[in-house]
Formats: sequence, C-alpha cells, structure tokens
Amino acid sequence: MELYLRVRLACAEGMSQREAAKRFNISRDTVRKMLSYSEPPGYRRTAAVRRPKLEAFIAIIDAWLDEDRQVPRKQRHTAKRVFDRLRDDHGFTGGYTIIKDYIRERDLRGQEMFVPLAHPPGHGQADFGEAVVVIGGVKQKAHFFVLDLPHSDACYVRAYPAAVAEAWMDGHVHAFAFFGAVPLSIVYDNDRCLVAKILPDGTRKRAKLFSAFLSHYLIRDRYGRPGKGNDKGSVEGLVGYCRRNFMVPIPQFASWEAFNVRLEEQCRKRQNDRLRGESETIGERLQHDLAAMQSLPASPFEACDQVSGQVSSRSLVRYRTNDYSVPVRFGHQDVWIRGYVDEVVIGCRGEVIARHPRSYEREDVIFDPVHYLPLIEQKINALDQAAPLQGWELPEAFATLRRLMEARMGKHGRREYVQVLRLLESFELAELHGAVKQAVDMGAIGFDAVKHLLLCRVERRPPRLDLAIYPYLPRARVEKTSARSYMRLLPSNAKDAA
Repeated sequence: MELYLRVRLACAEGMSQREAAKRFNISRDTVRKMLSYSEPPGYRRTAAVRRPKLEAFIAIIDAWLDEDRQVPRKQRHTAKRVFDRLRDDHGFTGGYTIIKDYIRERDLRGQEMFVPLAHPPGHGQADFGEAVVVIGGVKQKAHFFVLDLPHSDACYVRAYPAAVAEAWMDGHVHAFAFFGAVPLSIVYDNDRCLVAKILPDGTRKRAKLFSAFLSHYLIRDRYGRPGKGNDKGSVEGLVGYCRRNFMVPIPQFASWEAFNVRLEEQCRKRQNDRLRGESETIGERLQHDLAAMQSLPASPFEACDQVSGQVSSRSLVRYRTNDYSVPVRFGHQDVWIRGYVDEVVIGCRGEVIARHPRSYEREDVIFDPVHYLPLIEQKINALDQAAPLQGWELPEAFATLRRLMEARMGKHGRREYVQVLRLLESFELAELHGAVKQAVDMGAIGFDAVKHLLLCRVERRPPRLDLAIYPYLPRARVEKTSARSYMRLLPSNAKDAA
C-alpha cells in the first residue's frame, strides 16, 4: 500500500507512467492500474475456473454423491475414495487436489440456507437432551427436559432417568409451576411419546397421554419437520448450552430430586444474564412473555401412564417389562396401574394396594417383603428361601428375637416371628424396632408381648406385662434323685448279690 501511494503521488506531480515504471521498478500496466483505482482492487477473475481433466468425470462424481444420500453417513464417499475409483475404474489422470476442491465447492452449493425468525412473546419450544451424571454413586445417563421461551430466552430444565411420556408431561407441569403461567403454543419434534403417527396429509395423530395434557392446559401444539432440528433451533441451542454450563463437570448428587433443585437454581440465576444485542436481561424480557401467557388451571395435570393388569400366582403385576409385588390377598385379581416418573402405584377397584419406586431396568422384579408375610405364615418352611425376603435388611434386634423364639418354641416360634413382622402392615419399622428391642431387654419373648409393647409405645402409656409368662427359655423341671434310681443302672446279678 505504501508503494501504491508513492506511485500515485509521483504521477500527480507530473511524472510520466513510463518514468514511474522505471523509477519504481514495476511494469507500466501496474502503473496504469494504480492510477485507475484509488486503492488496490484485488484479483478479479473474468472467467470461471476450468478443469479440463475433470470435466469429463463430473457426471460420474455427481451420481456417486447423489446415491450417498440413501446410505449411512459413515459409508459415504470421501474425496480420497472418489479419486481412487476414478483412477482405477475410469482411467482418470488428474490429481487428488482438483477432486477435493470440486467436492468441497459442491457441498457448499448444497448447504441449506435459513430464514431468521422473529419470536413473539408468550410462545415456547420443548425438547429433551442427554448427559452423563452420577446419582446415588451410580454413573448413568440423564435425560433432561428443556422448555424455552424464545422471546426472552428464559428456560426451565429438569432431569429424569428416561425420556418416557410421563417425563415429558411431568417436565411441563414443573416448568409451568416455575414460570407461573402456560405458553400459548409450544413447538415439538416428532417424538413417539408425543406423536403416535404422522398422517399422509402431514397432520399428527397425538399419543393418548399427550392429548389429555393439551386438553388440560389448552395449549396449541406445533411441530417441526421430521429430522429438521432448525425448526425449533432456539431450544436445540439451549439444550447444548445447558449441557455445557449446567452439567460440566459431571454432576454428582445423592438423588434425582437434589439434582433437579440445583438445575432450577441455575435457571433462576441465568435470568440475570444479558444476551448479545439485547438491552434488557433475560428476567426483564421474561415479563413480556408472562404478560402474554395463559394463567395456570386450578389443578396441575396428573402426569402418569394408566393401564390395567392382572395379579399373577406369585402376587406380581407386570408394568413396562418389570414385575411389581402386591399383597397376596389380591392374587389373580384385575388391577389398575399408574406409572409416574418415580413411582408405580397399583390399585384394585377403588383402593391403592401397593406403591413401589419405579425401575427403568428391563425384566426387573421389585418386591415388598410385607406383601408376602401372610402367605409365609401359612407356609412357614419357606421362610428362609422366600425370594421377597432375600436382602431384606432388618435391625439386629429382629434376628435376636427370632433366635430366642425358635429356641423356646421351635417351629411355632418361627410362625410367631412372622406374626411380629406382619405388624409392619399397620405400623412403621422404627416403632416396631423399638418394641422388639424393649421385648428382648425385658425377656418378654412372644408375639403378644411385642404387640402389647408396640401399642403402648404408640399410645404413650406404660406396659403392663406378667413377665413370668415370657421367659427366654422354657422352664426345666428337675426331680430329686433317689438311691432306687441308681439301682436301676446296675446289672441284674449285681442286684441278686446285694
């Protein structure tokens, strides 16, 4: 640029182009260009680039790359593979570089262009993302729900063990409670939990639970094109943001609830940020969203899957490949099942008969030992081999009580021990544990004594027991020894001699 200035100044002072070319050691054509433009115009191509060695093979390359759209991404042609095939099968004599440059230009021409979108207040976008977390000391995959309000970019995030339909609904319910309002419409992808089928005319047949959810909140649902995440690009970008900022380093929490409390705190903290190009914070712009949104209904939607089932001969009910126990008195009866994100509730007619933490494993069996105690009381020989009781961790006082009962009463002692355990059908373990410890300390070894002590603890009154009835071991009767008894031990001839 310095030389450019000196040449133009010299010519402006009267120096000829020939003299300037000689003085500055450049061509007269260059001097002429310098005088024609106030600044260097740069290189300007007047004709398209020609690749004579490649032109005869462009149709072949295009056909291969068009066919690649129908095959898996990892098995498509690379520039190197195209070059090898042209050279070996079609006699191509050019170099690898012109192949690579042509494929790069072709890819650039085929890239999709996007229209910038405006987001009016009061509308939302929803999606799920994945991240690795440690919950309760177990490293596992978390599926986190994200609801974004694109106008303000305010968000709500909640994590689940699996992205099932109940998690979708539960995430919405918590998000609406977080914002205190309901969006007018939400954009979704075509997840199977939401869309049962896409009809030929492009309309969606909604899943049953999702339809009930939309009816409860009166939300207008909208959908992106299948495989086109840019149709809801705001929430797609927010999923990545949450993963990078809320889940790095890998989160470690004692429970899912503790993790979700932390995520909610992060969402509130983010509302103090001011995004590029905006004069207001996210929280300030959120007020415009809230003013346009709907108010919450009188009660939240019950986010659960409802199905029916039947109790098997082993007192188990199957739900989503897993078996859950119910009390044995409901064997072979029809039941209803409600699957929440963290719990499975089983009922018969109008009564709830069992509650279990939900398992997301496959072919798992979840027992409640208390459900089987009435049957074990009848079939007492199954006490030590009963699968529902395996791994049941009871306080040490229970093992002591059983040992003393069996020493005193044998097989009947085992049955009385099961009767003691059946008190858990009506009382808490902590209360029963206190009564068992008190019975062992007092020497009142029996079901009636334990039950009496338990009721006294619950009713806060002193026990009234005749401890002579409840010894540790049965009383032994020892008779006095007489000489005649010893004579029976002697041989008969010894008696005659005497």
